[in-house]
Amino acid sequence: MKHIPKKRLLSIVAALMLFVSGTAFYKGDFFEIAKQIEIFTTLYKELNMNYVDDTNPGELMDTAIKSMLQDLDPYTNFYNEQDVEDARINNTGDYTGIGASVLTLKDKLVIVEPYKNYAADKAGLKAGDEIIKVDNVTVSDFKDDAANLLQGASGTTVTLTYMRQGKTEIATIKRESVEIHDVPHFSIIDGDVGYIVLRKFGEKASKETTSAVKSLKNQGAKKLVLDLRGNPGGLLNEAVNIVNIFVPQNQLVVTTKSKVEKYNKTYLTQKEPVDTEIPLIVLIDGKSASASEIVAGALQDLDRAVIIGTRSFGKGLVQRPKPLAYGTQMKITISRYYTPSGRCIQALDYRNRDEKGNAVRVTQDHYNAFKTRRGRTVYDGGGIQPDIELDDSKISPLTKAILGENLIFDFATDYYYSHKVEDPAIFKFKDADFESFKKFIKNSRFNFETGTEKSFEKAMAVAKEENLDKTIAPAYAALTEALKNHKNKALDENKAQLMSLLSSEIVKRYFYSEGLYQYYISNNPEIQKSTSLFKDPVKFSSYLNL
Repeated sequence: MKHIPKKRLLSIVAALMLFVSGTAFYKGDFFEIAKQIEIFTTLYKELNMNYVDDTNPGELMDTAIKSMLQDLDPYTNFYNEQDVEDARINNTGDYTGIGASVLTLKDKLVIVEPYKNYAADKAGLKAGDEIIKVDNVTVSDFKDDAANLLQGASGTTVTLTYMRQGKTEIATIKRESVEIHDVPHFSIIDGDVGYIVLRKFGEKASKETTSAVKSLKNQGAKKLVLDLRGNPGGLLNEAVNIVNIFVPQNQLVVTTKSKVEKYNKTYLTQKEPVDTEIPLIVLIDGKSASASEIVAGALQDLDRAVIIGTRSFGKGLVQRPKPLAYGTQMKITISRYYTPSGRCIQALDYRNRDEKGNAVRVTQDHYNAFKTRRGRTVYDGGGIQPDIELDDSKISPLTKAILGENLIFDFATDYYYSHKVEDPAIFKFKDADFESFKKFIKNSRFNFETGTEKSFEKAMAVAKEENLDKTIAPAYAALTEALKNHKNKALDENKAQLMSLLSSEIVKRYFYSEGLYQYYISNNPEIQKSTSLFKDPVKFSSYLNL
């Protein structure tokens, strides 16, 4: 019999608890559900009574439920009380804490970005600082998300013990109310081009975007760039409202389709627009998801904006929170998003999985064609395909692996403490700096295994089973040596992309996000492509079939 890990076993039986109420009992499954609930109840009782160590029922159940839901899709989640509060903070942008973005690792909290002029910044904390103790609580001993220890009532203090460049430091910080804007930056660039950064779709997204558009127009903006790169999405109604800034009332923005009739809905613009004529470019990348894709897809299908960048993430599953007992919630996937032309935004099909259990993505030869309002051909396949795709903006597998190991972040930390940078607008990451980065990668013992290598290893394993390994050994050795040489050159082949990411991370260390946007204006290829296209009205219009 196949061994089932304890967490997986609990995840399976915990699923039954979610069906105690609702419509499941009316679908002919009453006996099976009652049976499985009884099994679960007796299992849970025996586990708590007889397990060799004391168990924490709350933690056990929390783990079981969350593990079970992972088998459905990444977005159907159980929220305990703290998770519910975190979600509220994410939507409103307001919370009380130290004023910093923090990454939770196994044994420490890492400051990703101290927000300018907030508590952590005023106390001298820097990106890269590794918090190992919060007051008297050692982070490595804290079983829940240790970042929650940083939150607390405004005016209360918290003492942080942290490591910086190998030295232990201590800082006492007074917590304060923190407001994170959905639109952290807008400005005039290149004479008459308005540039707006929208970082997420919280409750203030459309209000702040509308205010930015009006302000830029008053400053003389005659064209607009809306930057949705890295925007993970948020509230659906805010996405509709932002499209409404640029298109008239009663225009279709997005449709949701579900097996449950009441979740089949169409979302139309409800208000008078701000400007339906101003030339508009929208920037997207592989991290632009959900609400970002609704905005980009609608503006593309309505021929209202030229989309520049790389294909978006492809998050087209719609979630709705359902209240549960004791202040908990379940966010459950209820439907899928479709753009005005009928394209499904969702990239991965979690109903169909490969032999490894990974969700299947539709291949390009199975994409379906759709038409925009003016007859342009666009395709589904998950995410939004830009009208102008920039190859250098695509994250390569090597770059993705380097980012996954936080090596660009860590290099930027070391760079900050060994270099001085005076002006973000003129900062240049030099070739000599890139050579230093390559040495840093080598010293980190970073090991990037290509898909080809994995396939060769499997093939060699099969060859051994068939007693063919000695026959193909010379060819196998030659192939692996060729791959090794290729990997040695791979950093140079990805130099432009890596230098761009390194430059952005380094600039942010010295000048916060505000300085990063200034750097983008002068150096970012997507922005440069946008301003260049605006200077050729005929070419710009051709992308929209005007």
